[in-house]
Amino acid sequence: MILLLQYTLVFASVLLLVALGGCFSERSGVINIGLEGIMVLGALGGALVLRFLPQEAGVLGMLSAALLASALMGVLGSAFLAVAAIAFRADQTITGTAINMLATAGATVGVKAMNSALSGGKDTTSDIAYPGAKDLLIAKIGSFDFNLFVLVALAALVLSFLYLYKTSGGLRLRACGEHPQAADSVGVNVNKMRYTGVLLSGVLGGIGGLVYITAGVSVWKFENGVSGFGFLAMAVMIFGHWHPLQIGLAAMLFGFFRALGNVYSGFDLLTRLELPSVVYNMLPYVIALGVLALSSKRSLAPKALGIPYDKGAR
Repeated sequence: MILLLQYTLVFASVLLLVALGGCFSERSGVINIGLEGIMVLGALGGALVLRFLPQEAGVLGMLSAALLASALMGVLGSAFLAVAAIAFRADQTITGTAINMLATAGATVGVKAMNSALSGGKDTTSDIAYPGAKDLLIAKIGSFDFNLFVLVALAALVLSFLYLYKTSGGLRLRACGEHPQAADSVGVNVNKMRYTGVLLSGVLGGIGGLVYITAGVSVWKFENGVSGFGFLAMAVMIFGHWHPLQIGLAAMLFGFFRALGNVYSGFDLLTRLELPSVVYNMLPYVIALGVLALSSKRSLAPKALGIPYDKGAR
């Protein structure tokens, strides 16, 4: 039961961070299909820090540096989407798909080249190991391993809610996703707010990628990407109706079912069913399809979502 709770909190934190990132982008009016690729880039930046930063930096130094690196790499990926979708009015779905493919391929090639150079050509894998650094990010509470990134996710949830619903900036951002022409008529710079939303999605998506790869292992093979978690986070965002608090609840639900895939063997009732492990690993994705099918008619998506802003249109 303790292990189930540990994994639930970590996977829910990943989904929460990435879904909040998607929420910022889509609340501003830009579809961010590229969350999967942004997670990979963020994971790469954070993993490099955990691999090469001396452990003498301490918990705070390691955590801060990894978060900063993953956020910056996430911003880099989201900037590609922002420029293409906002400045050039490119198709947002195609642009996001391109980010997903380029990020995973680029990270894999880059890590292989790095490992080859460091080992004199003996190591050409796409692995980055960070065993000692990962241990610094775990706080022991009795037999419970508390991942410090859970606190980061909770902080992101609170700050996201306060920004979107308690500040004028959040009101302007939401207005740009609902009726950009009306927002423009009262002096809001629609393109600026959309850039803000997309880049914030990069920050949170990148951090989510770092949390994902450090969830249960101390080495990550970048060929694996993030196993569809970016798309699962989008389902969490939609199920949560683009609202931070509801996204938080949805993240816990999906995180629980994803955690079952890791710990189901510890429950007698589940092992007696003699189902293959792949069934439990599929659970969150199957549930995502069912939830989206049932809730699609009640979708509260921003009205201008996916529509390039034309200042001359009324």
